[in-house]
Amino acid sequence: MRILHTSDWHLGRQFYNQSLLDDQRLVLHQLIGQIEALKVDVVIVAGDIYDRSVPPAAAVDLLSWVVDEICHRLGVPLIAISGNHDGPERLAFAAKQLAAGGLHIVGPLWQEPVRILLSDRAGTQVAFYPIPYADPLTVRYQHGVDVTCHDEAMAYLLEKIKQVRDDSVPAVAIAHCFLAGGEASESERPLAIGGVECVAPERFAAFSYTALGHLHGQQYRHKETIRYSGTPLKYSFSEERHRKSFTLVDIDSQGQVEIQMIPLFPQRDMRTIEGELNAILAAGKEDPAAADYVQIRLNDRHAILDVMNKLRAVYPNVLHLERPGLISQNSVVAARDNLHRGALQMFEDFFQQVTDQPLNAEQRAVVADELKKLQEGEG
Repeated sequence: MRILHTSDWHLGRQFYNQSLLDDQRLVLHQLIGQIEALKVDVVIVAGDIYDRSVPPAAAVDLLSWVVDEICHRLGVPLIAISGNHDGPERLAFAAKQLAAGGLHIVGPLWQEPVRILLSDRAGTQVAFYPIPYADPLTVRYQHGVDVTCHDEAMAYLLEKIKQVRDDSVPAVAIAHCFLAGGEASESERPLAIGGVECVAPERFAAFSYTALGHLHGQQYRHKETIRYSGTPLKYSFSEERHRKSFTLVDIDSQGQVEIQMIPLFPQRDMRTIEGELNAILAAGKEDPAAADYVQIRLNDRHAILDVMNKLRAVYPNVLHLERPGLISQNSVVAARDNLHRGALQMFEDFFQQVTDQPLNAEQRAVVADELKKLQEGEG
């Protein structure tokens, strides 16, 4: 059986107030094309389908189109679980009825384990055991057990699955959690504080494959078959070195697994550009990827007027600007010294930095007069 493992779509996400919906649509087009070309038998989305529990209408429309393409046009079953960003009840609307059409959604945590038994074209059967995101409080309340951390909660749920599992059929676990030792990114929402969110990866060792969601970088823990697929797009500048992909998993009737990483190519990359303004502007005019989402680290040590508009003239999708050149010990000392200087002298310095010219006598007189009015309460 050929399985496509993906996760953390975060449909409807915004980054620095920039909607990523068009970028998500393009990469999902690629995903659907690969499902068809590679003759995939089952698609897994391991949580965080939406970016928030009440998603925008456009994100719901996009998911509706994806589901129709996969389940209806291609006839490929899709298994999806809720993540910590999803609203489990909303996500699971009409889940029992949709299962008949090949869409298997597990939103709220189950009382008894859910087993989804599917067959490929050759008749190979694989049992899928979805475990939607559930914090220890939810497990404790719903199952009446004394669990105090994510690891204990997951151990309890996996034990429930073990009691009903048929060992003669290869089994795939689907979960949304933070495995101990996992490499996090800035774009992930913490599940807890102080390490109590961590789940021991060894708990999944008995499964032929474990399809995980939550961590945004592609990685595995304990062994190669316990794996995060990562996000299909970069969602923070901390991910700029990631190579986004989905995971293609082939499982035979004996539970033997082969894994491939299939790359995805975004409409716009996400990267950091560092240097002085003039050099960045000159390079931007010749940059074939100038439409990328970028953050700029500007090394100039002087104030610059209207810097964002200057940058966006060559890099239209500048999302964030840093000025490390202005943050130095000398700058801190200068700022402290400015407290002891007069307002007119400080304005003269500012004017000099912005225009690269000193105030002339007439300008100085006008500014001095306005400052006097302000000090006397007439301004």
